[in-house]
Amino acid sequence: MTILILILTFVLGTWHAAQAQPSFYAFESGHVRPLALSPDGSRLYAVNTPDNRLVVFAVSPDGLTHLGDVPVGMEPVAVAANGAAHVWVVNHLSDSVSIVDVSRTPFRVVRTLLVGDEPNDIVFAGTERQRAFITTAHRGQNSPHPLGHYDQPGMGRADVYVFDAERAQTEPDAALDAVLTLFGDKPRALAVSPDRQHVYAAIFHSGNQTTTVTEGVVCNGGSQAPPCRIARADYPGGLPAPNINHEGQGGPETGLIVKFNGSQWLDELGRDWSNGVRFNLSDFDVFTLNADTLETVASVPGVGTVLFNMAVNPQTGTLYVSNTEARNEIRFEGPGILASEVKPPDVPPTVRGRLHEARISIIEGATAVPRHLNKHIPYGASPMPEDVKANSLATPLGMAISSDGTTLYVAAFGSAKIGVLSTASLADDSFVPDAANHIPVTGGGPTGLILDEAHNRLYVLTRFDNAVASIDLASRTELQRLPLYNPEPQSLVEGRPFLYDAALTSSNGEASCSSCHIFGDLDDLAWDLGDPDANVLPNPNPFITGDRLPFHPLKGPMTTQSLRGLAHHGPMHWRGDRTGGHEDPPGDPLDEEAAFKAFNVAFDGLLGRDEGELADEEMQKFTDFVLQLTYPPNPIRQLDNTLRPDEAEGLRFFFLDPGPDLEDTCEGCHRLDPANGFFGSAGESTTEGEPQEFKVPHLRNMYQKVGVFGMPDTAFLPGDPTHQGDQIRGFGFLHDGSVDTITRFLNAIVFQVGFQLFPELYPNPELTRQQLTAYLMAFDTTLAPIVGQQVTLTAENTATATARIALMEARANTHFAMVGASMAMECDVIVKGVLNSEARGWVRLPSGAYRSDRLSEPELSSAELQALATANGQALTYTCAPPGAGVRMGVDRDEDGVFDRDEIDAGSETAKAAAR
Repeated sequence: MTILILILTFVLGTWHAAQAQPSFYAFESGHVRPLALSPDGSRLYAVNTPDNRLVVFAVSPDGLTHLGDVPVGMEPVAVAANGAAHVWVVNHLSDSVSIVDVSRTPFRVVRTLLVGDEPNDIVFAGTERQRAFITTAHRGQNSPHPLGHYDQPGMGRADVYVFDAERAQTEPDAALDAVLTLFGDKPRALAVSPDRQHVYAAIFHSGNQTTTVTEGVVCNGGSQAPPCRIARADYPGGLPAPNINHEGQGGPETGLIVKFNGSQWLDELGRDWSNGVRFNLSDFDVFTLNADTLETVASVPGVGTVLFNMAVNPQTGTLYVSNTEARNEIRFEGPGILASEVKPPDVPPTVRGRLHEARISIIEGATAVPRHLNKHIPYGASPMPEDVKANSLATPLGMAISSDGTTLYVAAFGSAKIGVLSTASLADDSFVPDAANHIPVTGGGPTGLILDEAHNRLYVLTRFDNAVASIDLASRTELQRLPLYNPEPQSLVEGRPFLYDAALTSSNGEASCSSCHIFGDLDDLAWDLGDPDANVLPNPNPFITGDRLPFHPLKGPMTTQSLRGLAHHGPMHWRGDRTGGHEDPPGDPLDEEAAFKAFNVAFDGLLGRDEGELADEEMQKFTDFVLQLTYPPNPIRQLDNTLRPDEAEGLRFFFLDPGPDLEDTCEGCHRLDPANGFFGSAGESTTEGEPQEFKVPHLRNMYQKVGVFGMPDTAFLPGDPTHQGDQIRGFGFLHDGSVDTITRFLNAIVFQVGFQLFPELYPNPELTRQQLTAYLMAFDTTLAPIVGQQVTLTAENTATATARIALMEARANTHFAMVGASMAMECDVIVKGVLNSEARGWVRLPSGAYRSDRLSEPELSSAELQALATANGQALTYTCAPPGAGVRMGVDRDEDGVFDRDEIDAGSETAKAAAR
């Protein structure tokens, strides 16, 4: 046996070493509903997001006891129990919902429902029949509208999938009841009214009715318009902003952030810019759905900018929404233009430490009343009074309300504690932020809460240490902390707090990097983070085209960029002004590790951290964490990774060289070279006629930016100038989000010249623009589109399931260019299920055979493995794991070379530890 283990370990190790792929990919999916109690309160269910499992605990007066766990889809973020026998798990990356039978042991997945892109939450409701409601984005390969309708203005892009719960649990391939589309983007949380007749759905990045007026219609005293320059002492005069820094150097022409008040687009000075914005933002945040008729019966605006979770008062039916409210209409970072401890009244405020305010909004009827959780913070004070941080709650996520409706508990993800609030004091805003009303949790990063009033306990899932804590409500102390098995590398665990922990990274205990980089991604807003007190800096980055311009500190609005996929893309920020080339002595400007470390100054200048920058070893841990964050597969591209006809034509134009009269192809700047980690950018810069220098941006998340339609016809970006009515987003494409569509961007003068010079290559320019847009929406990412996809095979659904299995196996046989791994395949196919009353796993080998998690068993052919699912209770769930992750996810959970079932057979300590 020992020799066989060594041989197999060598073979599998050689296989994955050749691919040079990590066995763990950091997607950093945010929890939505990570805990649930069974209806009788005897069991607690928890999602183990990094390990792709549902964990089951027994609940008793003595505490929680681990009963077992079951593999589900990738990145589970929500769980809900439907009766005693079934638990539904939402898998964010797999675009699926696992239905788990918990009435039999071992626990097992009996159905996998395919839904839209990045599902987030699930609830059950209905007075006539029990229905399941699931939130997803309005796109995805499993969606009835997979392209996301990126070319249609004025439409909703938030979906709620509705299933008959009983049918879905018992019938293979049960049809949907409906897909409800809401007038918003990226839905997240759900809640149910006490009578179960209504379902509430919240838009995740709902926005705050701000947008950018393009620089083409703003005269803000830029270097291209000398008569507009003004001195700092003239603020707040008639121009949008100071545009000369303390050195007396005029800045470039920039756009301007404005806010919609229901009828006008006003800037920070109250001036009307409505002629520069050709759309409205209705800002619908929370929708009320009739669970029986499936009609949308109400929509509530003004709830917040980023909506995290919801809870309903069981006595009054009042709805509570945990959220943050952005202050991006305010300009500048830093302590203020005069850099004094007490700013004079004529000096504009800054967003230092006041990026997104943590709130709970109360909804009764159609009105939202926000409550700032940290109303005690004296924004602008430096340093902050000593008790401010201790009394703050950052990033409010999950909530729970007592059965008598008097007490609300909220998980402060960025504060390592639970806030305890009287619902009455929330209603009249009489509550006083006080650390005495907080319950500390030692694990850090609390995300989900469940009240167990029968035992007077509160259960908390803490993401920083990936554990479940049991808290005694009488003493407000931890009784238990049960760690969930965590396959993450230690560098992720150690670096994560620097993104989220507001107590560690700010002076007021509310601000953190994750205030804007929500779960390591973005907030879909633009911010003007210029600093009039900063110096003009040289630009050391490599240029492709245009003149090398310096970095002026008054840069104007820039949209928040994702922290995903920073590796292999060189300098950072839209302009590349976070660069290793500014080191002393100068380093490599294409070194992304040095570039990210250059952000250390933001802990003081933007977050207002009293201690200033992080220590070198702390910033190194943060850097190591961030550079592992990965983009998910593109949800527009077909699962077989082929391009549709328009996308294929767009690809041809993307690489088309029009000849020596124009500078280059699209790809000449937007480099696509997956083997070297380039997905639209190699880190180089260009000006391309812009008043500022810009790093060539990557193109992996274009599909996320759709939803703005309507901008004025400018000299450089002509197009339809008519008013487009209500839209769902305020920010679109380009550095400041001021360009509404890719098609409009491709109408710029630089592209028109090419179309005019080469009519034989571009006989139909408008069609070419549409085809390029189609290709950019389906642009390559680090992972193939099949990654994460699933299917559950049973004796009753072989016709549909086997076709999908064949697709997955075909993609596992297909080469996919990945960073440093030219021999990688698109995915590793793994299989999980129950065989002869044992939880089992398999991984597909390069030969096409399947190796089980018990070494003594022979390999199985694909047909032999599928035949096992014909027996009752032996459903098999197939998943396309990321390349390199198949062995870990399929047969060797702890990657020690001894397979999972062999460890269990031997009763090893490793197996016992993994099961805890």
